[in-house]
Amino acid sequence: MRVYTVHEPPRSESGHDDDALAHTTRFVFVRDGFHFWAFVLAPLWLLLRRLWLAFAIYVVGYALAGTGLAVLRASATTQFLVWLLIALLIGFEAPSIWRWTLARRGWTMLGFVIGEDTEMAERRFFGEWSKRAAGSPPNPPASPEPKYLAPVRRGPPSPSDVIGLFPEPGAQR
Repeated sequence: MRVYTVHEPPRSESGHDDDALAHTTRFVFVRDGFHFWAFVLAPLWLLLRRLWLAFAIYVVGYALAGTGLAVLRASATTQFLVWLLIALLIGFEAPSIWRWTLARRGWTMLGFVIGEDTEMAERRFFGEWSKRAAGSPPNPPASPEPKYLAPVRRGPPSPSDVIGLFPEPGAQR
């Protein structure tokens, strides 16, 4: 099962959308985890997702790393390892970069949903979301909340009480 975060686009300036259904079709489900295509083709992946600032940072970082490796006269093996590590970093952090960009643009994260694929996650999310929008009460908890009792104090500690494995002061060993 995969975990997705659900993001809602900002509402129009008037404060309401004429067509609520059209607004919900713009929701974005961001899958958490490693993104293979961000690992293999990071610049293209960033551009297709319209992550302009992240793309600019990637290009500048790539150029600085390339210049630094050239100045240090790093071997081809070292250069390959550096580029591989950068690609792995982008692959693992792709969802975080995407969520950061959405938050920066004013999108609201509505929550998390679990599904086998994006379609199943959308079905689960919108099914629960429509129930809540209709005013139906949420499902009751499966078990009642545990009730904890206050600790019982039986009196002040006596000088003979031992805590842990420490002996009493002044006692024989």
